[in-house]
Amino acid sequence: MSLRLGICFLLLCGFGVTPPAYSGDRPNFLFILVDDQSPEDLQIYNPQSVLEAPNIARLAARGIVLDNACHMGSFSGAVCTPSRHMIMSGRTLWNLPIAPQGKRNCPPELEQQTIPAVFNRAGYATMRTCKMGNSYEAANRLFAVRRDATKRGGTAESGSAWHADQVLDYLNERERQQDSRPFLIHFGFSHPHDTRDGTPELLQKYGATNHSDPATRPLLNPRQPPLPVNALPAHPFNTTDSDVRDEIAVSGVWRNRDVASLRNELGRELACSENIDQQIGRVISRLEQLGELDNTYIIYTADHGMAIGRHGLMGKQNLYQHTWRVPMIVAGPGIPSGTRAAGNVYLLDILATLCDFAGIEPPETNQGLSFRAVLEGRQQTVRDVLYGAYSGGAKPGIRCVRRGDWKLITWDAPALNVHQIQLFNLRDNPEEFLPEHHLAETIAFTGSTPAPHQTNLATDPAHATTLQEMQALLQEEMRRLNDPAAK
Repeated sequence: MSLRLGICFLLLCGFGVTPPAYSGDRPNFLFILVDDQSPEDLQIYNPQSVLEAPNIARLAARGIVLDNACHMGSFSGAVCTPSRHMIMSGRTLWNLPIAPQGKRNCPPELEQQTIPAVFNRAGYATMRTCKMGNSYEAANRLFAVRRDATKRGGTAESGSAWHADQVLDYLNERERQQDSRPFLIHFGFSHPHDTRDGTPELLQKYGATNHSDPATRPLLNPRQPPLPVNALPAHPFNTTDSDVRDEIAVSGVWRNRDVASLRNELGRELACSENIDQQIGRVISRLEQLGELDNTYIIYTADHGMAIGRHGLMGKQNLYQHTWRVPMIVAGPGIPSGTRAAGNVYLLDILATLCDFAGIEPPETNQGLSFRAVLEGRQQTVRDVLYGAYSGGAKPGIRCVRRGDWKLITWDAPALNVHQIQLFNLRDNPEEFLPEHHLAETIAFTGSTPAPHQTNLATDPAHATTLQEMQALLQEEMRRLNDPAAK
């Protein structure tokens, strides 16, 4: 777009006038963002999952599944907030405007270099629906059409169907106005974040109830999902933030880690997730009716993962695989069907990738990498090393680094006398089993026995050199990314 045309576009938007239609074959984008979902909930990542999500499965069959996409981390118990800032801005964790050193590390008026601003200037029609709060408000308000509300109820009006209705209304309005501009739709949901009030029919399907009485425990039901294989009745040590809201105040679970409470909450999680799948199906069907589907890239992901019983945890304030990773499925023109790749991507890479597909120069403030080559099957990964952080509780908190099959997690909080080191080979131990998973009471709790060799290797002399190498690598990444705890 020329400078003159760009100025005209901004002026027209400022006066509430619909910009002119733009011709060409630029692609559309439907960016689907769910709130709090572990990849392990989906059968495409975990074949043992009982979640039925046929529309997400069809999306994966049409495109690519990334096995190693991560959210990088958080400096706040509200992990959603930095995650969504990273998505919008393409900035790394410690270089966000809300980071502890954000004013020093971040350029001013960053919102003008975020996804909606960049695509508005490029002539795209931008629309957003999502939850309210815990996100990047300065960027959110730049979408040309914004219909946000937090919807975590168990009815069509109070739950996920409401978000789908907003997208469908927008698509219908585009059809009425004969708007031929390419679109970028941010299709966000408020679920499966708690409170996980599912619809009655889906709760029944997964044997769950919207339990709300802290004085009682829900009943066991054979239709409830089984416990994850790496569940624990308690985490073996203080997480540096063990009293964070997600661990003690989630309605329906609170501090309880009994089998009935966890299986009921997992049922609620899957009920909400299947509802999301149904709403995605409605929108994709409408795009197909409108003849827009073949020219639309669809990206499905979450702002972070979730524990719900895994490792004895409930929330998102940890860096185990079930929480550090996010689901990432992409389908669209030129993406080979039914493929998989490691990817090694962060959520903050989304801005660069969208720009790459749209033929837009990413803003200079962007720090992410385009993973278009991975999506098109030309390479397996965009980086060799992945870093994660959580410091929402006692400092410095939790850090992790992954290279190849090896992953290191450190837990440090001198004020709480916490200093733990975990070393995992994820090829041999993808569930990150700990010694505590082999205890008799844990085996009785989960009903499954981990393989004997699967455990934390940090104290194994045979892996001392690997441990040292991973510790050095972690410090290198911390320094490179402006982590304030770097040595």
